[in-house]
Amino acid sequence: SNSNCTQSLSILLDPSLFYSINRLRLYSIKMLASKVGVSASVGRVVADKPHPTTFKAQASPPFRSSVLGRSNRLSGGGLSTLVYSTPDGCSQGRRATFVSAAANPIDRPGVKKEVGVSLSDPSELVASVHDLPPLPIATIAAPVQDDMVQMKENLRNVVGERHPTLLAAADQIFGAGGKRIRPMLVFLIARATQQLAGSSEMVDKQRRLAEITEMIHTASLVHDDVLDECNVRRGASTINSTYGTRTAVLAGDFLFAQSSWYLANLDNLEVIKLISQVIADFANGEIQQMSSLFDCDVTLDQYIEKSFFKTASLIAASCRSAAVFSGMDEDVKQDMYDYGKHLGLAFQIVDDILDFTQSEEQLGKPQGQDLASGNLTCPIIFAMEKDPALRDIIEEEFQEAESLSTALEIVKSSGGLDEAMDLAKLEGQRALDALHRLPEGECKKSLEGMVGYVLERLH
Repeated sequence: SNSNCTQSLSILLDPSLFYSINRLRLYSIKMLASKVGVSASVGRVVADKPHPTTFKAQASPPFRSSVLGRSNRLSGGGLSTLVYSTPDGCSQGRRATFVSAAANPIDRPGVKKEVGVSLSDPSELVASVHDLPPLPIATIAAPVQDDMVQMKENLRNVVGERHPTLLAAADQIFGAGGKRIRPMLVFLIARATQQLAGSSEMVDKQRRLAEITEMIHTASLVHDDVLDECNVRRGASTINSTYGTRTAVLAGDFLFAQSSWYLANLDNLEVIKLISQVIADFANGEIQQMSSLFDCDVTLDQYIEKSFFKTASLIAASCRSAAVFSGMDEDVKQDMYDYGKHLGLAFQIVDDILDFTQSEEQLGKPQGQDLASGNLTCPIIFAMEKDPALRDIIEEEFQEAESLSTALEIVKSSGGLDEAMDLAKLEGQRALDALHRLPEGECKKSLEGMVGYVLERLH
């Protein structure tokens, strides 16, 4: 602190550090800081027991696999944010790094991890999710708008020029009302990291990477619509409902195949491995979801892992890959991976909340469709902890009349949605923290704004 007064500080700790009896709680420590030092006291409890008031903590596995999971894709320490609260209501973030040993295979019984907290230099500031101004998506996309327009035209030509019979389907696929957040992030990170490298322009491989990212994402949506027999997406008819299942499957297959060819021609083994793993993750996520329908013993760990596979994996891998082509060092590449991972997890958690809070017209599907189909998401898991009656209803697979509407009401009234939103904000904050090495500029502001956009979709 540069002032003579004592300021109130708070740290929101990484929830992976505290896990007990399949119950995860966000854990915060309130601190008082002055020129002469810092003291700490407990702000919340874990599993109904206060944690010792110290800057070191121990937690026994199972750890959250999205944080300390298999291989280097999911392992390592996390970042959290120190938020200053001043009498005039202003606040700013300061980075706090949680240092942990590299994780070996997850869920090793009997092993404890020691986690230390290291505070950054006071001059190193990061944004806080509580202070992000709401930005429309057009404002966020503004620094890369020309790049986005060119990418859209290139994608349409990829399908139409090779296979004219698929041209109409291509118009529908790439003309649908999506925000194209994934390639937008690739362009923003490419330009921000090029700025960090002292350059003002992207390289062609970064442009191709954005196209690959959107092709893979679109192919997965086309196939998802076939599996789910979905007739409407983004307010428009799906490919399978308009042209039939055969055309939809072929269109998805073609996009996966073409993206793989483009990927191979990037001639970068690190990026090839990253993006190839994403396609395997898609399949893992779908299989994991299918095999756990109506399983009330599903844990938050398993939900986070499935959400990583289905949503965050592609965003994380493409963000890191964009940094690879800017020639960044390992620290920056890992930061960009972490940004994409945590943004993707926040996005999925918010999506799962919206399934309970938006109307059928807004969703393009009946409210509570995840619950009705037995896909137990984050709000449902939290709600089952608070009201055991929900578990009984789900296990009976809504055989009784009005049981689905009763279950929906329990999720809404139990506090499950609030706990899910807390978790989404935590993931959003961790995404913001990962941007601390990027230079100030409009691209970094847009990357920060994307976190706000993802979280503000609830409003």
